[in-house]
Amino acid sequence: MHLDPAMLDRVQRSQSYQAPSLTRLEGRVRLYHEVAPWQRAIKRAFDVFFSVLGLSLFALLLPALAVLIKLDSRGGVFYSQERIGINRRGRDRRGDTGKVASDRRDPERRSDRRKILQEGRSFKIYKLRTMYSDSESDGVRWAEKGDSRITRVGKILRQTRLDEFPQFWNVLLGEMSIVGPRPERPPFITLLSGEVPGYLNRLRFKPGITGLAQVENGYDDSIESVHRKVELDVRYMANFNLLLDIKILLKSVKVVLTGQGAF
Repeated sequence: MHLDPAMLDRVQRSQSYQAPSLTRLEGRVRLYHEVAPWQRAIKRAFDVFFSVLGLSLFALLLPALAVLIKLDSRGGVFYSQERIGINRRGRDRRGDTGKVASDRRDPERRSDRRKILQEGRSFKIYKLRTMYSDSESDGVRWAEKGDSRITRVGKILRQTRLDEFPQFWNVLLGEMSIVGPRPERPPFITLLSGEVPGYLNRLRFKPGITGLAQVENGYDDSIESVHRKVELDVRYMANFNLLLDIKILLKSVKVVLTGQGAF
């Protein structure tokens, strides 16, 4: 798996980025296992309940969606991608995982990033296919507005977020949560951890189907949006509580109904 050269150019040419006017959070970002056990137990019960509900609804819609996807373009109904989940170790051998050097020429620091990445749990994420089957023949890159790789049915699935429904299975397996930082693909983590300060802090919590960054920031489409996503994800982790999860879930419903931020 490799990155599209256009993706590398979009990330590396953005040198004049101005940090968003969000409150900077100082100090160490806590790990998910440091959250109170009773809160984690309730969050897990919350995840199981809503994943069963989501999968039940999805089962009713799947036959019609499968026919539409197959009629619209060649390829399977589902597809899977490797994603990196929670990092269960708080620090690497050289210090906090959030302190990642941006100098990609330093082999020792690159080695540190690989160690951190290996600590993140790798798993397969499932989605409904929204792109043509050969969409990544030139390498992986962000989707963007007017992206020619997205099928006609895929546009509708993305606007309604129906393509994300298979991930309730990942939640049921315990690989994800309903709410949390979105899990990223390994090539993007390797690239962005060297470009965005604190990016690897996102691996400290169990990843989610939706999150604060998703309802406030939408899909990634530039290095600037990744900076905002990191700050929002860190804010979520620093202020985590069950009421916040409920608020994010309600905002997610609004996003689904309005198609906000979809490509």
